[in-house]
Amino acid sequence: MRLTNLSLSNFRNFVRLESEFSPGVTLVVGDNAQGKTSLLEAIHFLTGATNPHTRNDRNLINFLALHEPQPFARLAAEVAQVDRKHRIEIRILLEPGSNKGEPRSKKQVLLNGVKKRLRDLFGVFNAVLFLPQDLRILEGPPSERRRYLDNVLSQADPGYARSLSEYSRVITQRNALLKQSTNNSVNEKQFEFWDDQLVKLGAQLVHQRALTLIELQNIAAPYHHDLTRGEETLRMEYMPALSPGDLQNGQMGLGLEDTPEWVVVSQAEIRQYLLAALERRRGEEIARGMTLSGPHRDDLSFTANGVDLRLYGSRGQNRTAILAAKLAEVDWLKQRTGEWPVLLLDEVLAELDAARREALLSCLMKVQQALVTTADVEMFDSAYLPQVTTWRVSSGTLSRLES
Repeated sequence: MRLTNLSLSNFRNFVRLESEFSPGVTLVVGDNAQGKTSLLEAIHFLTGATNPHTRNDRNLINFLALHEPQPFARLAAEVAQVDRKHRIEIRILLEPGSNKGEPRSKKQVLLNGVKKRLRDLFGVFNAVLFLPQDLRILEGPPSERRRYLDNVLSQADPGYARSLSEYSRVITQRNALLKQSTNNSVNEKQFEFWDDQLVKLGAQLVHQRALTLIELQNIAAPYHHDLTRGEETLRMEYMPALSPGDLQNGQMGLGLEDTPEWVVVSQAEIRQYLLAALERRRGEEIARGMTLSGPHRDDLSFTANGVDLRLYGSRGQNRTAILAAKLAEVDWLKQRTGEWPVLLLDEVLAELDAARREALLSCLMKVQQALVTTADVEMFDSAYLPQVTTWRVSSGTLSRLES
């Protein structure tokens, strides 16, 4: 899978961009605030019309375009899979808010000229993005780690993306019911319906997350071993917001330890865990007006040599762990889909020593297509540069450099 052509209008730093891209590694050189990161974000936006580091699509529209009567941003791309080609177009429109409120953004998606839902994008074009801000995956709240894993799964399995969207709808509806209830006034029939939906969808999500994370862990560990020159061992562990204590009186008799290996727990068993937790915490949920059990509260842990990186990892350790996870994501997506995703790396060499840079650059040569940004081309070995295509970005303009 690769990107062959990209057109941008009013996206981030780019007022206008029209460019073709070659297979192999493309090095994008430029000073800070010239558009390097915006280019990678635009390419990754094609995977699902979401940006990993902003929840407000208004921030994606070029600031000059915000003063126009109808502010908008547009991304259009041609992508090639092994046996077919697709044209993706995404429009971000800013519309006046009701009662002179804040403007609202709206997205439109066209796939091969036909209007589609946002979730229909998943699986059409896959990309793995590394930004310096991705350290939030390790250092930020659990929602950052859930989002990371959900994004990986959604690209490989559009069905997972649909289940995740439906689960979010169920949580919204169930929370509304909780806020309407009191301990003296509970509509058990309604709770029975939403509880059934939650445990059915929630068990699917937990099971797929647990299976995927152990697969990613098995791929990431060797990468991490190479990047740390064998000095550290990486472990990634799934941590559902459940425990065997949610099962009263040992009804299931699973024979598991206090912290079970969730990949071996069946979906039917996870449903029972979830249902037991919902019933046990009903009063607390009504008091707080929110659903307290389920995959929307799960977490992941990253450890190196048994040390929790979220609590005690240095910046260099955390950067290396996330980089290993991203490289594992590339291999995992290739295994699951049969297509290499496009690898997007932003200033990835900035905090790596020479040995780790060499290990990383050797990994890049195996992917079908990669874009790597840097402010300092001297970070790349001179023997490596003739093997790549080099572009310069300046003030939102992209131009090819001859080697």
